[in-house]
Amino acid sequence: MKQIKSIIFLMMIAMLPVQMMAQEAKAGEDDTQKVAAVAESSKAEGEELNIPEIVLEHLADAYEWHIASYQGKHLSIPLPIIIRSSQTGQWHFCTAHSLPQGFFFNKNAHGKIYEKMQDGSEVRPLDLSITKAVMQIWIVAAILITVFLICARWYKKHDKTSPAPGGFVGFMEMFVMMIHDDVIKSSIGEKHYKPYAPYLITVFFFIFTTNIVGLVPIFPGGANVTGNINITFFLALCTMLAINVFANKEYWKEIFWPDVPLFLKAYPAPIMPVIELFGVFTKPFALMIRLFANMMAGHAVILSFTCVIFLGWSMGVGYGLGLNLFSIIMLLFMNLLEVLVAFVQAYVFTMLSAVFIGLAHKEHEAE
Repeated sequence: MKQIKSIIFLMMIAMLPVQMMAQEAKAGEDDTQKVAAVAESSKAEGEELNIPEIVLEHLADAYEWHIASYQGKHLSIPLPIIIRSSQTGQWHFCTAHSLPQGFFFNKNAHGKIYEKMQDGSEVRPLDLSITKAVMQIWIVAAILITVFLICARWYKKHDKTSPAPGGFVGFMEMFVMMIHDDVIKSSIGEKHYKPYAPYLITVFFFIFTTNIVGLVPIFPGGANVTGNINITFFLALCTMLAINVFANKEYWKEIFWPDVPLFLKAYPAPIMPVIELFGVFTKPFALMIRLFANMMAGHAVILSFTCVIFLGWSMGVGYGLGLNLFSIIMLLFMNLLEVLVAFVQAYVFTMLSAVFIGLAHKEHEAE
């Protein structure tokens, strides 16, 4: 337990360099107070509130973590930027407020860093920065490691003859056994499920924890990780490798030489093999899009209802009071709904991954 406390303490120390930034925040800041700041700024300048632009900024990644806004000033955590110049090949280590000369944030590319070349062209340099999404993943990983170490410590002190654990450890055991027995074991089969169980359980808890932490409107939550298609692409790619790299020969036989009439798999064109081979890529693609679209839509709807509050007040007191009540009710409903969606999306991704892996271990059926 002392080691866990030491890890948490060191992480807190590492996150201490919080600075008051008097500049305008960069794209990707998604705190509700940031929405208020943007709305007030637009109102003061006589501009219309651009809800789609605010929503897109919220869904984008960021090079700093916005905490709060007060009187036009933004409290944020600067995150380390690591970029390699395409022109000189030199590496640069900086923050969002100290970019080297020649580099800039491109608003037309969701606030990503670009480099201006000598010929006037603009290129995207090699970017290995610790962005908001990356930091959120590290926080989720630290949470999961802490939780599982606590559970592992209990099991280390007790043997199989001990009574079932209670409290938090008992809750986690129920959670793990539900996914292990009802999803993984039943979908893949008792003969082949064991090598895939660690991966699938890890994927479930990573997605679920990331979704829940992403609903927390204050630091260290609020990042739109599973609403980032790069993250869902990597998760789907891992499942695709698990399906195809370790599949048995019966699986590949069903793809390239299925049990269908000869004219469907050979002459005049290999129709069925082409369709089956196409399915190898559509299955993980469906996993990627399903998780990405559902989580991105939830964040977008919640932020849109937040913007409605400021849009109502810009139209007058009467509209403001009416839309305020409506938006608050809908925000409460959507946040509660997103808690359910956070679990459902993690469950569905894990279940479909297990089903696809199970299909890759299809046994030969005797005639």
